[in-house]
Amino acid sequence: MKVHLLRSLVNPITLAGVVLFTISCVLVTDQPHMLMLTAAQLILVPVMLLQIIEFSRLNRVVTWIAMLSVFLLQFVSWSGGKLLLSIIYVGFTLLIASNGLKRFFRRGFTNWAEISIDVGLMYLFIGGLWFFAYINGVDTGFGPLITWLTAIHFHYSAFLLPVSLGLFGRIHESPMYRWIVPAILAGPMLVAIGITFWPILEVLSVLVYIVAIYSLIGLSFRTRFASRLQAFLIRISYSALGITILFSILYALNSAFGFLYVSIGFMLLFHGLVNCILFGLAGVIGWGVSPPSSRQETCTFPVSRIKGGVQWTGKKHPGLVDDLKDFVDVDSLPHSIVHFYEHTEEYQLTASVKWASWFKPMAWCFKLISARMQQLNLPLSSKRTEMTGEILQVDPDLDGREKPRVWVRKVDQSTVFAAIYSRHETDGRTFMNIALPLPYSSMVGILQLKEFNGSLILTSEGEGDPGVYLAAGDILFKLPLSEHFLIQEISQGSLAASHNMKIFGMHFLNIEYMIYPRV
Repeated sequence: MKVHLLRSLVNPITLAGVVLFTISCVLVTDQPHMLMLTAAQLILVPVMLLQIIEFSRLNRVVTWIAMLSVFLLQFVSWSGGKLLLSIIYVGFTLLIASNGLKRFFRRGFTNWAEISIDVGLMYLFIGGLWFFAYINGVDTGFGPLITWLTAIHFHYSAFLLPVSLGLFGRIHESPMYRWIVPAILAGPMLVAIGITFWPILEVLSVLVYIVAIYSLIGLSFRTRFASRLQAFLIRISYSALGITILFSILYALNSAFGFLYVSIGFMLLFHGLVNCILFGLAGVIGWGVSPPSSRQETCTFPVSRIKGGVQWTGKKHPGLVDDLKDFVDVDSLPHSIVHFYEHTEEYQLTASVKWASWFKPMAWCFKLISARMQQLNLPLSSKRTEMTGEILQVDPDLDGREKPRVWVRKVDQSTVFAAIYSRHETDGRTFMNIALPLPYSSMVGILQLKEFNGSLILTSEGEGDPGVYLAAGDILFKLPLSEHFLIQEISQGSLAASHNMKIFGMHFLNIEYMIYPRV
């Protein structure tokens, strides 16, 4: 642990930042409060980046140049020089943001800890833009001081805190943590929007922020860290936020309602210094003691290589699976459910599609696209409709997975779904691996099967492989979608199936199927 800390402290980037900041403290005397942002740009941001990014030679060179530009900006008065130096710093923040975007697209909506780090990296670019606006006197609709405060806000609250929160998530996981992350990540943007357009929104967002911060403080005192020193520093860092956020709500109340007066001067002196030293510096050193490694697991399951626009010409196949017992214990299931999956062609389906009211406008818009793709082309009406179709063999060399077969379902002559079914095993468990070809990509659903009270459940929810993904080239992006099937026998040989889908945890689609043996 001491080795990790020494590496962070004696790293050339860290040493350069400390030297440049020390010189700044000596030479900049007319506006010393401006050094709070300089401290973040020269020390806190680079040192925190060292904990999460593999610094290539290009990254090191760009970081060195960006730090030197920030340092020189304090002494350059020529407008052309300010423009050039501030553009260099914005370019640096853009490079960091692109790194966060790449990290996010390698995973998608999975692992809140890593998402928090990704968003923090992307937020830094917004901080760079506000810094550019301040340096060059760009009219943002606010005075220079508010523009500067917004820049510092996006360096501390929108970069340092999300990255620290992500590192914390690498050693802690709980349902509360998964609530805290989106609340804190949304905070900087909601506060900025509230300040700009609606002060009441600023108050409400700060209130949510307060609850999230104090929940985080509580979790930090119940979490085991790598060392006592790290635990002390991180808890001090988060506790400092718990103090300064109270003054933020007082300031927001004054902006919204004109009472409980808290001056800008007080916020700069107390709020700024506490955040800079106790939150920022203590947190950065705390994670430098022993940076936690990512627990993100790489998906290794096979993905269909087939993309959209395929003409299905294979031989007919009897069922979606060859043997349902490969996926689930069939002894507790009705024979009709097992028979349906193994001899799907012997059944006929009717379906009633019900869109959530809040989602209907988006469903109408998507219908214009899905009708042309002949994929995910669900009816807008909830009227019960017969779905016809067939199951055809797919060339495994073309698809790349085990024994693929496509189930093409239609309403009248319009294709609703063309889903290629296969399977894969991970850690001794067999999952249903379904691909829906799309233009230049495919949507992949990994479902786990389980028996429940004589019914069959297929769900994309759970740890590990299950989920809904978008596959394009080498990218496998987990979407914020989940699906849940419940299939049960309603009478001898007849089945009912309910297919529910959520986006960001909110229900938006339900399809009710009735399944009967063909007569």
